[in-house]
Amino acid sequence: MVRLIPRDERFQELFEEDARLLLEASRKLEEMIGVYDRLEERVAEIRVLEHRGDEIDTEVEVRLDRAFITPFDREDIHDLMSRLDDVLDGIQEVAETFVIYDVKTPSDDARRLAAILAAQANQLVEAVAKLKGLRGLEANIKQVHDLENEADGLSRAAVARLFRDGIEAIDVIKWRDIYTALENTIDAAEDAAEVLERIIAKNA
Repeated sequence: MVRLIPRDERFQELFEEDARLLLEASRKLEEMIGVYDRLEERVAEIRVLEHRGDEIDTEVEVRLDRAFITPFDREDIHDLMSRLDDVLDGIQEVAETFVIYDVKTPSDDARRLAAILAAQANQLVEAVAKLKGLRGLEANIKQVHDLENEADGLSRAAVARLFRDGIEAIDVIKWRDIYTALENTIDAAEDAAEVLERIIAKNA
């Protein structure tokens, strides 16, 4: 059958590339906090990924403007890309904060939160890859939510320890900011999962 109205078939490819960038950046952050060496170099690598994510966002917006038919509602496509971009931005912010604050040694809590973020990113990659068929995303989305709940409890306990363990005031401020940035980024990953849920509800 001849298609009379043009349909841009590359949206799915761009969704998947953006999600893979997010996963790569999250793994680089996890490795950076875990190994804790070559910080400036590692931050620069994350910046490159974030910049490529911005390029993909721009390309998606251009395609939204010119496409007659899109795979999902334009608003949902825009929201999905925005939420994925928020996660990439957050990863960059966390990485840069370690350098700006001249953190000498990462905490175990920061390592665990970075691992949770990377696990969320892995679930988002799998979910986005299934968008084309709109089937099988539910388990991935649930995992993203469950991981956010785990992180929420962990970050609250980590902040409480800052005020309980007699840490220097300046270090309390530094670590509270880092934990907040990590938690906000984990929340952004959950926001992306919620957009995927909305897409499923509208199109399944």
